[in-house]
Amino acid sequence: MVPNEAHQYMAIINLLQHFGWTWVGLFVTDDEGGEKFLQALEQLLYQHGICSALTQRMEKIARFDMLGEFFEILNRYYVDLTNDKANAFIVYGDSQTLTWLRFVIFLRDPENKESSTLGKVWIMTTQIDFVLMSFQKSWDLELFQGAISFTIHSKELLEFSEFLQSIKPYWNPGDGFLKDFWEQAFDCPFPDLVMQDTETCTGEEKLEGLPGHLFEVDMTGHSYSIYNAVFVVAHALHAIYTYRSKHRALAGDKRFELQDLQPWQLHYFLQGISFNNSAGETMSFDEKREMRSRFDITNMITFPNKSFFRMKVGCVDPDALEGEAFIIHEDMIVWHRGFNQVIPLSLCNDHCHPGNQKKKKEGEKFCCYGCVPCPEGEISNQDDMNDCFRCPKAQYPNKNKAACIQKTMTFLSYEEPLGISLASIALSFFLITALVLGIFIKYRETPIVKANNRDLTYSLLVSLLLCFLSSLLFLGEPSKVSCLLRQPMFGMIFSVAVSCVLAKTVTVVLAFLATKPGSSMRKWIRKRLTNSIVFSCSLIQSTICIVWLMASPPFPELDMHSLAEEIIVQCNEGSVTMFYCVLGYMFLLAIASFVAAFAARKLPDSFNEAKFITFSMLLFCCVWLSFFPAYLSTRGKLMVAVEIFSILSSSAGLLGCIFAPKYYIIILRPELNNREQLIKKKY
Repeated sequence: MVPNEAHQYMAIINLLQHFGWTWVGLFVTDDEGGEKFLQALEQLLYQHGICSALTQRMEKIARFDMLGEFFEILNRYYVDLTNDKANAFIVYGDSQTLTWLRFVIFLRDPENKESSTLGKVWIMTTQIDFVLMSFQKSWDLELFQGAISFTIHSKELLEFSEFLQSIKPYWNPGDGFLKDFWEQAFDCPFPDLVMQDTETCTGEEKLEGLPGHLFEVDMTGHSYSIYNAVFVVAHALHAIYTYRSKHRALAGDKRFELQDLQPWQLHYFLQGISFNNSAGETMSFDEKREMRSRFDITNMITFPNKSFFRMKVGCVDPDALEGEAFIIHEDMIVWHRGFNQVIPLSLCNDHCHPGNQKKKKEGEKFCCYGCVPCPEGEISNQDDMNDCFRCPKAQYPNKNKAACIQKTMTFLSYEEPLGISLASIALSFFLITALVLGIFIKYRETPIVKANNRDLTYSLLVSLLLCFLSSLLFLGEPSKVSCLLRQPMFGMIFSVAVSCVLAKTVTVVLAFLATKPGSSMRKWIRKRLTNSIVFSCSLIQSTICIVWLMASPPFPELDMHSLAEEIIVQCNEGSVTMFYCVLGYMFLLAIASFVAAFAARKLPDSFNEAKFITFSMLLFCCVWLSFFPAYLSTRGKLMVAVEIFSILSSSAGLLGCIFAPKYYIIILRPELNNREQLIKKKY
């Protein structure tokens, strides 16, 4: 007739989890029922990460033979109750349990000075009725303010209170229970037992006038179960009577007497019972022959006049849908005044807040732990997490390591100051180079322009123009097209420029050798030689780039690991080997030009362009030698900026070292721009 007790165990676990209570005390009766309760509940507590701070078996007062032993137990209980960490206590027992518990506290603190501020949450099982003995009716009940009880579901019956008001102790003279109850409840004897000058019971006393802890006039769960049990048996007897009446002919004329039935004969008929009681609730048994019922969760509210009120604040319905089996309205709960109406904590230690993880304390229960910050790169976003975890690839931990923040996309754009500066420098050098090219075209018939192969000069200036423009491919968000073009384009254009410088150097050396009497080098000083040098050197670099693009072309990618707070949008070179082959070949051409120019630096003044080529190649080699460590030690937009800077500085070095002296003579010293002066002076 009552719900399966296993449902109550899980309801207690759900209650503890709902309020986050992981450090709780257990008070159970020292009997077989208490042991069974302990075994079942402690296993569930462990499975759900809850620890018992203490387990106290409550012995009957009558079992203490010596007064000293009694007070020893008394003091031990009170110390357990004042545990400053455990604020939730589960109490399992019977109707005398709370009497015993209150008795312990009353004797330890008869003036109620300490226990009135002893804020605890008492979680009581369905087996407990809040009933005190008559000699305890003057005791204060504030200790149990805010207690939470699991009670068998009940519903008010319209005529139940009227029935209670009509009860009199003389109803059944042979039933001594009512007389004993009456005497204890109203603290008066009946006339046949009274001594002189003693106030006697009249039998007209009103039950509704008794305080709630002595007699509850409201329908309790136990009373409701008994009420329903009577009607269930009545319906079963009616079903048997109806069945037997239909088959009376088979039994002869013998009258059927219900008193002749054995209890086991009702079982078959009980299982099929289904009816609505006077409260409108359906009574029926399930396939396990258990009454389909539920638990109510009540909150005890005490008053200064030593009365109390049970308020329903939730329910436990094992047959409800998932998510509705356990319902509690915490905003309706009135807690003990010691908690200032704030949900109490019942923990072995403070919570490990987000950004920390739990650390086990040696020699203590698993509910007692320390807190340590999350390792670098990991977070915890909830209280009391066992382990921290890493953010998704596209996110990073915040400063407190309590949440993940979305990483920002980063690349060297035209809008940021660094990108604007590099683009402005590239365009400025492009315009300067175009100006130089225009000046050289305008003064193409002058000796200084015609000297040392005018066509090579034009080719070198055009390639430098393209070098400055190629640096712009490295700015902006990388795309498939820009990634495919920028490294091969830069490699081929620079190879043309360096090939032109190499051809110029070779021309200077051959021109000097051709001036010697009887030299056979004169026939080599032709445009075909210089064109062949430029074409062949550029062709090799072009071949390397074509193989690169065919075998493993560059492509855009997202680098989520190099920087903690940013996602680098970059170009993957596809084949690092081919990338360094392009740079290596270009560097090889520069070394060849430098060696040839250095060897020719002391030729007569009229052929002294080799000195300026030496300086330009020295600068070129220094720039690209410093490029490698700088490029490999940076990430993201700075890596791109390093390469752009190397392109611009090496191109500007070629432009300045080779063409600045000639530009100076053409524009500022035109009187030196004639054949006679070029032979006499340095330029």
